[in-house]
Amino acid sequence: MPLGESLNYMGRPAFGHPPRVSQVRSATIRAIQHVTSSEEFAMTSAGRVAQLIAPVAAIVVGFTAVAGAQGAVQFRSDDYTHVEGWAKLPSHIDWGNVISVEPDPDGEHVWALHRAEPPILKFDPDGTVIQTFGDGMFVRPHGFHMSHDGFLWATDQSGRDGKGHQVFKFTRDGELLMTLGTAGVGAEGPDTFNGPTDVAVADNGDVFITDGHFNNRVVKYSQDGTFIKAWGRKGTAPGEFDLPHSIAIDSQGRVFVGDRSNARIQIFDQDGKFLESWDQFGMVSGLYITDDDIIYVADYQKHEALLIGSATDGSITSRIEPVLAEGIMVDKHGNIFAGEVAGNILRKFAKN
Repeated sequence: MPLGESLNYMGRPAFGHPPRVSQVRSATIRAIQHVTSSEEFAMTSAGRVAQLIAPVAAIVVGFTAVAGAQGAVQFRSDDYTHVEGWAKLPSHIDWGNVISVEPDPDGEHVWALHRAEPPILKFDPDGTVIQTFGDGMFVRPHGFHMSHDGFLWATDQSGRDGKGHQVFKFTRDGELLMTLGTAGVGAEGPDTFNGPTDVAVADNGDVFITDGHFNNRVVKYSQDGTFIKAWGRKGTAPGEFDLPHSIAIDSQGRVFVGDRSNARIQIFDQDGKFLESWDQFGMVSGLYITDDDIIYVADYQKHEALLIGSATDGSITSRIEPVLAEGIMVDKHGNIFAGEVAGNILRKFAKN
């Protein structure tokens, strides 16, 4: 099959089954994620896509040979055990990049957002898909959030053919309730986004969106979708961002922003006032905070780990490594679920 034809519907490489080696796996996936982070992968030109992914394909070929010889990755953790093969897809669905995961309100079921059709998947506690929706709605799915009142929010990071650069609110039955942003328009304004990466909803219903891949800002809306304010610009000073990739809210109502390329978490009040910054969690791709203020971070670039700690004081209490995930969540039993983009896999780590 020609290289230009081996792409999933997002225009990203379909690398198939996840790699399974530690050192080579890390180097390979970092290379893949670096190259495929460009919005150029939303282009339809097969020639340009082939030009971009040719070096990555060469890495993957070499990696596959080493993987076969060396065996599976050994995850290291004192507190968690990897559950091999937990997530199982039906035969008519292939894995895409698993960009984000969220818990169902029951604390048992798991929702995943991946870059293939259908993009939204619901798993039962045994890892079997029991519900899907969202077909044909996204250009490039990215952020995912389950609000306290039980609604699913998802962001579409790229734009193409009159779609994308939007944020959607769904019922858990898949009914579309609200759309923020202008379809296919990447811009910086009260009703436009340019690469929205994640969503968090406060207890009062206010919506916070990291408009991060190109705009480097946080945008705040009321519960009914009315624009309230935005803050941030590209930079390294407090309140400035370089790819705000994830967002979460703690029990005090503080807004945590994973400022990935600045390798820090910035913390704000809900009016955008800067409070403090933490750099111990590395280059934060995924961020999840429980009701009792335990923070879970996915950092595939610096620590190559899942980091668990306190959202109160920033201390790190546990880790799982090597894990090259972007999405992270925890169920009511303390089990961690992680989505890998380049690995095309949803992993479960059971609490010991």
